[in-house]
Amino acid sequence: MVRVIVTAVPGSGKTTILRMIRERAPDVVVTNLGDVMFEIARTKYDLRSRDEMRRAIPVEEYRSVQHEAARRIGAMNGKVVVDTHALIKSPYGYYPGLPPDLLDAIKPHAVVFLDFRPEDILERRSRDEDVSRKRGLESVEQIEEHQRLSEMAAIAAAAHAKCYYVKFSCRYQQSYPFQHAQELSLKLIEYLNSLESSLKVT
Repeated sequence: MVRVIVTAVPGSGKTTILRMIRERAPDVVVTNLGDVMFEIARTKYDLRSRDEMRRAIPVEEYRSVQHEAARRIGAMNGKVVVDTHALIKSPYGYYPGLPPDLLDAIKPHAVVFLDFRPEDILERRSRDEDVSRKRGLESVEQIEEHQRLSEMAAIAAAAHAKCYYVKFSCRYQQSYPFQHAQELSLKLIEYLNSLESSLKVT
């Protein structure tokens, strides 16, 4: 059994990377913290989309839903990859995506941070009409700040969870479409297998 949290800033291509992991390694369970939260909150609050959660749920109730989702993920068996953000950018500042109580419930064996050129993230976001409409496009400098602060948050999360911190970086231009996703999906699968083997030995 191994649980790994994979985090990156929005527009990095993380969703594509994790989809490729599902295709290449069917034994890996890929779960999204926000999706699990939505499943819990949907019936209780009659929500139609994840975007409604923060607006419709009182803060204390939101935290309760968040913790229940983390508890469910922490109970999962097998090779589990948790898709979430280390730091969430809001109009009021940065909000921790991996507070201590969530980490205590998930019990990760590693926190992985995916790092990219901010120019590539901006280019990916510019193709996503949904992102452009809801958040607007940030500058390269703003994206880079979000990445650096997210990395710090991921390191802090690993320190609290007393687990491994790993950084996979794609600070190079792609030679062909989806090169970053192809290579990182393979690296992550290799890392999961290696970590699982090491845990069995210990």
